[in-house]
Amino acid sequence: MSSSTKDLQKTAAYLRTLPAIRERCGRVHVLATQGKLEYFDYDPEKEADVAAFCVDIMKRDFGTSFASIPPHGRWRHLDAGRPRVEPLIAKWKASANPPDTKEICKRLIDLFLVSVLLDAGAGNSWKYYEESSGQTFTRSEGLGVASINMFEKGFFSGDRANPYQVDADGLARITPERTAAAMQVSASNPMVGIDGRSALLQNLSAALRGRPTFFGSSMRPGNLLDYLDSESTLSGSTRTVHIFSLWTALIEGLAPIWPARLTFAGVPLGDVWPCGTLKPSASAEGDELVPFHKLTGWTTYSLVEPIEKVLQWRFEGLEHMTGLPEYRNGGLLVDLGVLKLRPGAIPASFYPDSSSDIPKLPPSHPAVVEWRAMTVIELDRIANLIREQLGLGAQELTLAQVLESATWKGGREIAKQKRPATGGPPIDIESDGTVF
Repeated sequence: MSSSTKDLQKTAAYLRTLPAIRERCGRVHVLATQGKLEYFDYDPEKEADVAAFCVDIMKRDFGTSFASIPPHGRWRHLDAGRPRVEPLIAKWKASANPPDTKEICKRLIDLFLVSVLLDAGAGNSWKYYEESSGQTFTRSEGLGVASINMFEKGFFSGDRANPYQVDADGLARITPERTAAAMQVSASNPMVGIDGRSALLQNLSAALRGRPTFFGSSMRPGNLLDYLDSESTLSGSTRTVHIFSLWTALIEGLAPIWPARLTFAGVPLGDVWPCGTLKPSASAEGDELVPFHKLTGWTTYSLVEPIEKVLQWRFEGLEHMTGLPEYRNGGLLVDLGVLKLRPGAIPASFYPDSSSDIPKLPPSHPAVVEWRAMTVIELDRIANLIREQLGLGAQELTLAQVLESATWKGGREIAKQKRPATGGPPIDIESDGTVF
């Protein structure tokens, strides 16, 4: 094996790590400060406006009780409108054959993982009606409520005696038609990316079968707990596991589920894209590539919470987690002027009609890559400004809490203010159900 091949393989491995996200996005941000972005003008003075907007939302919703802010994770969406997760746990505990604490946590990992995979943007039109509560939900909350109701009905289980699980056999039976029916999709209630979502779940079936190190002989996502247990340390009664162990399990274990995009040194990289801004300064092959791994990050945030709450385990290294480069966090920056598309940067062909000032771009478009890279670093900067305004440290107000209470929510609220008809983002993404 030549040294160049080894170098390429090292680069491929590096681009799938958590620290690579912040480091590569940081390269783009440095160029932004020099006015060298291709598609956006960057105005750092507007960051204070974003922080102030976010602080107002936080104080409105939490007063001064910032310690009570939950972390960003799928749990909130599963509980949209009313609690669902805790009542489900209580139902299991009260059953004739109650599961032990570890099995409860495995069931939650099963649920949260498939729920995240179903969480790509659903579009502006789709709604989900929950008969038991009489409530109607849209977007992430609608997808969350739909997924927990599907889970309770055994939609993802191949074992009728054990409906509350996700396994390879159950996932193998999923079709776009079954998924559409369960999510109430119809001609009058369209959802973006239904085929992509179904394909992810079918591919998850193959991943569960092919990755026994992570998913065990019963081929369930929840068996990640057994892998993490083997990677953990015990001090007194406290079990500690590093976030890199969970990240590795997800990035390696779920690698087969993503559609083929960029392959580097024979390794499919997933949510990693070339960034034109970095090409002039690239000195080695792969230097222009920027990793995001958004769905892996969203899954990681979402799984940490039930493991900590149910098992009382402790994760270390959470400071390596980044903000999520998606259209709510990124939209906040565009809507409040930190980032501004340069006039004429996007060709007219990407605007759906002549009256629209919102372009619709595929995830691979270099403007989207640039936007997402800037979003990762800006979320760090905004979080620091929020902490300064509130007089809090990074341990007192974590990035996960900022994402939950401020930037993601703020991105949604400013979008609704500026575009009340749709509440959509300032730059539209062609979602296929596998990136956002």
